[in-house]
Amino acid sequence: MPQSLSRMAVHLIFSTKDRTRALAYPELRIRLEGYLVGILKNLDCPSIATKSLIDHVHILFVLSRTKTVAEVVQMVKQESSAWIKDQCPDRKDPYLIKFHWQNGYAVFSVSESKISTVKKYIDNQDEHHKRVTFHEEYREFLNQHRVAFDEKYVWD
Repeated sequence: MPQSLSRMAVHLIFSTKDRTRALAYPELRIRLEGYLVGILKNLDCPSIATKSLIDHVHILFVLSRTKTVAEVVQMVKQESSAWIKDQCPDRKDPYLIKFHWQNGYAVFSVSESKISTVKKYIDNQDEHHKRVTFHEEYREFLNQHRVAFDEKYVWD
């Protein structure tokens, strides 16, 4: 076979350090989502759905054939963290000035037949989090995908 072909959809979830409510400004979240989409596009990992909330992010994207998940996550978090720190300097918001993403992340493969379901789930995060906390949601994902974890090390 002369070509190397792939299409892997990935659902990435990560939060702000210590779940600080650093992304409190709706206009900042909207701009952040566009910035994240741009980072992924530059990595040849097109975004299918991207949603930022007050303390975490969900991204559904297609993984580039030439990049590892770890490389993509590192670039997304590194570049967006630097961008966030540059935003709203006139407000001198301590959460933005000292902004950090958590060290870890969760990433799950998404079957082609489930992409529209996951996209809808991500698009409806605002409603979802009126009923479920981020901690509950994160644990549910880990359990649903059979990811073993120690509660002491999941949150930073």
